Formats: sequence, C-alpha cells, structure tokens
Amino acid sequence: MTEGPSVRRRPTIREVAHLAGVSHQTVSRYLRSREGLKPGTLERIDAAVRELDYRPNLLARSMRTKRTGRIAVLMPNMVNNPAPMLRGAAGAAHEAGFTVEVTAPEGGAEERTARLLELADSGRVEGILALAPILPAAADRLHGDATVVVSADFDDKMRGLGELSEAAPVYELVQGLAELGHRRLLHVAGDLEFASARARKAAYLDAVERLGLESVGVFEGGYRAETGVEAMRSLTAGRLPTAVIAASDGIAAGVVRGARDRGLEVPRDLSVTGWDDLEIGRFMPPSLTTVHVDLEGLGRRAMIRLVKALSGIELAPSPRPLNQVIWRESTAVARTV
Repeated sequence: MTEGPSVRRRPTIREVAHLAGVSHQTVSRYLRSREGLKPGTLERIDAAVRELDYRPNLLARSMRTKRTGRIAVLMPNMVNNPAPMLRGAAGAAHEAGFTVEVTAPEGGAEERTARLLELADSGRVEGILALAPILPAAADRLHGDATVVVSADFDDKMRGLGELSEAAPVYELVQGLAELGHRRLLHVAGDLEFASARARKAAYLDAVERLGLESVGVFEGGYRAETGVEAMRSLTAGRLPTAVIAASDGIAAGVVRGARDRGLEVPRDLSVTGWDDLEIGRFMPPSLTTVHVDLEGLGRRAMIRLVKALSGIELAPSPRPLNQVIWRESTAVARTV
C-alpha cells in the first residue's frame, strides 16, 4: 500500500524558546509585542522563528484566553472609501498590538448590522469599529464577547455626518476675507442633500450678516468643478463679488476657471477659497486657500475609543484639529476700484 504524504508537526513555542536560548515566557511576550525586549533577544527569536517556520496557533490561543488580537472595521461600500480614516484607525490599532481587518458589506445599514452581529458572534475578533451607521436595535442583539464602538462619520452614500458636517471654519474664512478688505461675497454651495453643504451655506449667510457684509447670493449646485464655472457665468457684470467661498476644492477650481473666462485674475480681481485640502490645490496657479480635514485623525480618535475599551491602553490622539483653515495664494487684499 502506498503511504500518503506525511503531515509535518507544528513546532511549539518551547522549541522556539530552546533554539533562541530564552524562556518560553519570553517568546510568549515576543508574540504579543516586540516592545521592551532587547535587540539581541529579538534577533535570536526572529532567527528561531524563521528556522523553524513557526506560526502561532491563533485559534488555540484565542480559545484559551478569549483574545484574538484582531479588530474589525466596518465601512460603507468600498466605493469612494476614505483611505485616510482607515489609515488613522489602523495605525492606532497597530500601536496597541492589534491587527485589523476591514469589511464593507454590500447594501445599507441593515446589511452592515447583520455583518456586525455575525462578526461579534464569531469569536474571531475582540472588537469592532463601525465607521458607518448601524441599526439602533443592534445593541439588544449583541451576544458575543466582542466590544463594539460605533463612530458613524459617513452615511451609506459617503456623505459626512457629525463632526464632518461642522462648518465653523466658514466663519474664519469670512472673517479673514473681511480683514483683507472684501465686502461683497458669493458662496458656491455643494449638493444640499449633504449635511455639510447645508451647514456651510447656513454658516456663510450668518457670517455675512454678523459682519455687515454684502452677499451677491448663494449659487446652489453639486460637488462638481462645473458648478463653479456655472456660478461665475451666472453673475451680472455690474455686481461681481470680490471673493468667493466655494464648498469644495473641486468647485473652487471651477470658480478659478470661470473667473478667467470672464477676464478676472485670481487673486488680483477675485479671491477664492475651497474646502478639503486636496493635494492638487497646493499646486494650482495660484495655490488654493482651503480647509484641511484631518480624516486620519478622525479615524484614529474612533479607534482610540475602542482600544481603550478593549485593553485600557490610552493612545495619544492626533495633535491636529479636525478642520483647519489653510491660507494660500488664492486670497489677497481686495482690489480697490
């Protein structure tokens, strides 16, 4: 009878320890975190792990300790996925010794909630961070050991919620333009289905009224560069603004183009501001005054809450504010006629 292929026995943690010349407790500590171990010790254990092709038995360890060292991050559908938020969340998790898996179920809150409950009951993850809305009833249906933190910063259409719809920087922009001598302003709004667009429009109107400035109107369009071009085309020659506050960098780029089509030079004849701090804005001629949104910091703060609930570890938050006005070349002193 022909014998089947032999199954290679899995090396043990004690064999790794023996080969590295350390205790098995040291190897166990090494597997949890490399921090605090001497460089020479790390080198010997690394070499032993490679030589023996050692792979920790995560399933057995999790059955003993009910710890898997894994965190799941739930997102809306991956289209237009906010990579900076994931980078911030994953970075915080890794600092605390966790690994991260990302899942983005097809469908909306109902499908996402079903996936969350499935993960919580699976025993594969210690914690779940949901960066999109979950059905309120989920809390009553959680029976697993996983800790859940919901930080719903986007809805199912990737529209910003909560802090992401905060519009305080509009006041700073209007105030700064007023200090540069601008008295006649225009706001080019984004799609008003977005809470952020509605908030920026309301903040603009309030700021103009508070500071006693003149508004030539609010042009309502979508988050497209063409909206900015159309806004500039719509203005009557005798009542042009000296500054435009656009709801996004894309719209601002359209405003710059539309201004040029009308023979206006930015910022000599027209100051323009955007929102989002897209990389291209730094290289536009002129570079774009905008609002930087610290999405990486937002993801980090959400993960810090989960890490603290899981392990008690307190990580440092991002030092940057969520929204920060960045003044660049597209804004200047108002031209006197």
